[in-house]
Amino acid sequence: MKFLKLLFFCLIFTFLESNVQSQEFHGGVQAGLVGSQVAGDTYSGFKKAGIYAGGYVGWEFTTHSGLQIELTYFQKGSRENPTEKNNYDSYIFRANYIELPVLYQYRIKKFIVQGGPSLGFSVGHYEEKDGLTLSDQQGYNKPAPITFQLNIGMRLFFSKKVGFDFRYNFSLWGIRTEPRNGDIWRLWTYGQFHDALVLSLFYQFR
Repeated sequence: MKFLKLLFFCLIFTFLESNVQSQEFHGGVQAGLVGSQVAGDTYSGFKKAGIYAGGYVGWEFTTHSGLQIELTYFQKGSRENPTEKNNYDSYIFRANYIELPVLYQYRIKKFIVQGGPSLGFSVGHYEEKDGLTLSDQQGYNKPAPITFQLNIGMRLFFSKKVGFDFRYNFSLWGIRTEPRNGDIWRLWTYGQFHDALVLSLFYQFR
């Protein structure tokens, strides 16, 4: 956590310094909603709701291209609500992360197309099945402390400082510390993987 605090202050310092030195730098805040699932946990659909919030610093190094570094709080996980169709199976998995994306952005008028990697650091989790808290059971398979994701999406400005950000965030490293039932193959490994759709509102200081 000391590393995350240091990084946060570095982001703030970079933003303040950039205000003095160059018009090409900018910063902002953003917040929104998440719909997520865990690929490979045998439950499908972006049924787990969560929140997404944080700040960012950006550098526009050409008229159309730039980089953006973010520090965000990200709620992910999976949910299955009991119904007659699924034999009243209930499941909830909440996984909370501090995430650090680095995004390349390409501007087309009011639109920005963006993509890049991010690291996620686990700051809490909870898992329950059919009313039983799994994290209290011996041998519980905890989520991995660090995850690695890719992000693709777009931004739309509807004023000079305010706009919407939509992105798809999907993990490339397995999110479990050990193999588990339902594990799937993604790129180079078997495991379970976070998939999340994020819609947020941002305010850009400059």
